[in-house]
Amino acid sequence: MGHPKFIVKETASGNYRFNLTAKNGQVILSSQNYSAKASCLNGVESVRKNSQEEGRFEVLEAKNGEHYFNLKASNGQIIGTSETYKSMASCNNGMKSVATNAPGAELSEE
Repeated sequence: MGHPKFIVKETASGNYRFNLTAKNGQVILSSQNYSAKASCLNGVESVRKNSQEEGRFEVLEAKNGEHYFNLKASNGQIIGTSETYKSMASCNNGMKSVATNAPGAELSEE
């Protein structure tokens, strides 16, 4: 197994975004698009910091009844969104995974 990573990528439209992956390579959090690479890297640092505060996670229900979460900065801006989960227990595990993996995750650029 690998290490948790923030993978920063340039999109086809010239924007930047990141994914946080767990040790098994599964994406556990994805960012919005950023117009500048520096802003994207600031987003990574914001996830590292805000993932340590339980109150920054917001659980929502998708139209199909599955759950997902957003991680928000102190100003309320969404800095990352999870995949959808069939059960609330799995969603809770996803939030714990972000909190556990984000602080020490390597930074990789593709």
